[in-house]
Amino acid sequence: MTVWTWGIDLALAFVLLWLAGHLLLAADLFKAVVLYIAFGLLMALVWVRLAAPDVAMAEAAIGAGLTGALLLSALGRIQETAEKNLEEEGEP
Repeated sequence: MTVWTWGIDLALAFVLLWLAGHLLLAADLFKAVVLYIAFGLLMALVWVRLAAPDVAMAEAAIGAGLTGALLLSALGRIQETAEKNLEEEGEP
């Protein structure tokens, strides 16, 4: 392994740890979902670096793509329901 590959691997590891920390501490749900999608895409890149392209494709498609889309959809529904409940209670 060359110095460049070690550098790439260390950078990926630190970015993944940074993303995981910010994901867990995010107060805004939309920000948490976006960080989750970014984490999944970087994990796919890690799997590519580990010479597991089949796992990388599954991680990108299912972990980041499908699950991220479902989480964004659920977040939208939660916000719509919260807005309806506020309107029914008479609050602006």
